[in-house]
Amino acid sequence: MSLTITAIYASLAGLLLLVLSFRVVRSRRKLSVGLGDGGQESLLRAQRAQANFTEYVPIALILLAVAESQVLTGWLLHTAGAVLLLARLLHAWGLNQSSGRSFGRYWGTLLTWMVILALSLANIFASFSGVAAG
Repeated sequence: MSLTITAIYASLAGLLLLVLSFRVVRSRRKLSVGLGDGGQESLLRAQRAQANFTEYVPIALILLAVAESQVLTGWLLHTAGAVLLLARLLHAWGLNQSSGRSFGRYWGTLLTWMVILALSLANIFASFSGVAAG
């Protein structure tokens, strides 16, 4: 079983995680904070963007891999992967702009949830129906 579509989006997600992690490290060095956020809102926002990414992306990628292993259609898999990456970019950008409400945080969260919901339902349907589309 080859998970070539999942491999693309997992790799792009890995690169995005490195960018988010680099932002945390850069902020820590700039603010001389070794542990925690040192009361610095900008560092806290960078940490939360990274942590939120690590909270949602693994389950989404697992669901994507399961969907691909069930031979769900390529367009569905690519759409889910692309929307997931867009959602996580929006969320990180929105959180970087404000610790309160923002366009990026709202749509980033909503789109992430929609991807997880869609993949969950698609996997359940494919599992129970035995339907696999090529």
